[in-house]
Amino acid sequence: MDVIVIETPQLGDRSYLVHDGQEGLVIDAQRDIDRIEEAAGRAEVGIALVAETHIHNDYLTGGLALAQKHGTPYLVNAADEVSFERTPISDGHTIRVGRLTVKAVATPGHTHHHLSYVVTHGDDEAVFSGGSVLYGSVGRTDLLGEEHAEHLTRDQWNSARRLGDEASERAALYPTHGFGSFCSSGPATGADESTLGEQFSTNHVYTDSDQLHFVRELLANLTAYPNYYVHMQPTNAAGPSEPDLEIPDPLTAQELTARLDAGEWVVDLRHRVAYAADHLHGTVSFEYGDGGSFTTFLGWVFPYGSQLTLVGSRDGVEKAIRDLSRIGIDSPDAVLGEDPRGLAPSAQISSYPRVDWPSLLADRPEGEAILDVRRIEEFQTSHIDGAVNIPLHELLVRLDEVPPGRLWVHCGSGYRAGVGASLLEREGRDVVHIDGNFDDAAGAGLPMVG
Repeated sequence: MDVIVIETPQLGDRSYLVHDGQEGLVIDAQRDIDRIEEAAGRAEVGIALVAETHIHNDYLTGGLALAQKHGTPYLVNAADEVSFERTPISDGHTIRVGRLTVKAVATPGHTHHHLSYVVTHGDDEAVFSGGSVLYGSVGRTDLLGEEHAEHLTRDQWNSARRLGDEASERAALYPTHGFGSFCSSGPATGADESTLGEQFSTNHVYTDSDQLHFVRELLANLTAYPNYYVHMQPTNAAGPSEPDLEIPDPLTAQELTARLDAGEWVVDLRHRVAYAADHLHGTVSFEYGDGGSFTTFLGWVFPYGSQLTLVGSRDGVEKAIRDLSRIGIDSPDAVLGEDPRGLAPSAQISSYPRVDWPSLLADRPEGEAILDVRRIEEFQTSHIDGAVNIPLHELLVRLDEVPPGRLWVHCGSGYRAGVGASLLEREGRDVVHIDGNFDDAAGAGLPMVG
């Protein structure tokens, strides 16, 4: 048995291709299925079966499209309400994929009908746990609504023990979440690999023998998750199609200018340093990077259903289209290029100051507000004395709470502050972007609380 990991670091998730050298099983496919097909081609194996551990809340699945394209069964829990044809599977059902034996194990907790899969081939054994047991933690239990969270957290504790009964300690563990995904709860370790036995001694779902204590602790430490999650479950239940990842014909300068004048969402993908110095007025700064910040925070604040225009290099636009397709933001328009004046010669050009922590301390006039756009739990842990906290994902709906006058905007690294400063400037506010790591603020002499 060979397990090929298909990483999606932008969302903190993994998909898996498990094969015996000839036939393969795909578990929790991301929507851009060409990566899985390429992995199968390199391994010279066929895709014989596609399976889901659960109806996902943090990304759109490629499972249905992959199964239809390759004419394979698509395993989805029989209890899940879906709008497409699937091969229903339930707890205890076993299916063969070549020389592999695949057993479904009910592990509710992350969702009501969550399944894990125990795959064996001779003495080899692997557990594909989806959003059940993660490396050092478990999948969060509040995504289906607070009214279900306590019950699902009890289920999560019980399911971890059920997995311990169904597989051996030596079984390799392959979760879908836990690599930066907001679907993770608790102290996820960030490890790249583990066994079920190792989790018995390191994961709080196993080391906490008091179920009531575990439930209270997990629920007390759940934090905010991206707004776009609300769109994922219903779209996955309806059955997403394969995305169109081609770059569309670029807009003309006149079309771009008209969209800016109309107040549409035009996203500049350049680095935040370049953006602060020189940008088209009315654009929003979402620096593209291969990490998770771009997809997560754009999805968190973008009004779904609105037209989106991406402005940047061909490579950046192409990657951004792929990333956004995974969270259901399809068919954005594009403008290729990184010179604001050349892209829309008749449009207004803007800029704003970008400073470090010492400059904030030395140059901010008394009375000008410091705006902290980190999440509430980050602010509560430690913050600059006197700073006002409005999390980035709440900024647009709480504009009436933003202090008057010039705003000095910061976050934890500079990324969210760049987004926040651009959103505020778009609303006509005077901003200064503090581009620095928050851990350095105290050392620069800023008065801290916490």
